[in-house]
Amino acid sequence: MHAVPVRHRFERIDALRGAAIVWMTVFHFCFDLNFFGWIHQNFLYDPFWTRQRTAIVSLFLFCAGLGQAVAHLQGQGWPRFWRRWAQVAGCALLVSAGSWFMFPQSFIYFGVLHGIAVMLVIVRLSAGWGTWLWPAGLLAILLPLAALPVHVAFGDLHVLNERWLNWIGFVSLKPVTQDYVPLLPWLGVMWWGMAAGQWLLRHRPDIVRGPLPRAFAPLAWLGRWSLTWYMLHQPLMIGVLMLLRH
Repeated sequence: MHAVPVRHRFERIDALRGAAIVWMTVFHFCFDLNFFGWIHQNFLYDPFWTRQRTAIVSLFLFCAGLGQAVAHLQGQGWPRFWRRWAQVAGCALLVSAGSWFMFPQSFIYFGVLHGIAVMLVIVRLSAGWGTWLWPAGLLAILLPLAALPVHVAFGDLHVLNERWLNWIGFVSLKPVTQDYVPLLPWLGVMWWGMAAGQWLLRHRPDIVRGPLPRAFAPLAWLGRWSLTWYMLHQPLMIGVLMLLRH
């Protein structure tokens, strides 16, 4: 792979991340409307909503894997990695605190930011695996399918459903929480993002480095500020809806 400037932005990846942000914002706005009783939807079981959530989280994690492929190519050092990681981890703690205030019985203790914080370290350490990232990702995605049969067969694995271990994802019962993004199967999606990014940068760099049409520039801007938007959009939307309700 050819070296690129350390601070070079891949605007097409930013725009893809920005599209995920827009989709997530619309999804959360509908969730908030439902929470305040202005619409009546089942976000826990209706496939229309559950499949959207799966797709949104998948797109976020795939983009995170793409970003790590770029960082690896650009020779990002561990100090810079840890600075960004600390931002993600700190925001994850804030999400836990805020969700506990609103949903004390189902607060977020291992949601998407918690998952990303752990997965980023694993993906960074496995960046040199090359093509082995593809089967590793497939294994991570398929492994949870064996969880229920294994739990039934052995009958003594309930400890894996406990909060201190269910972040791994090898569970037979989904925990009661507002957001749950365990390592399995989601690590597989980020691994695939890393693998896809490395392949594209080797063989088709024009796909990710090419110019971005002006119409998509707002998405690229939003993608560059994804963590900030993620942290601010729900408090802002909930605050506005609370004002309108009164």
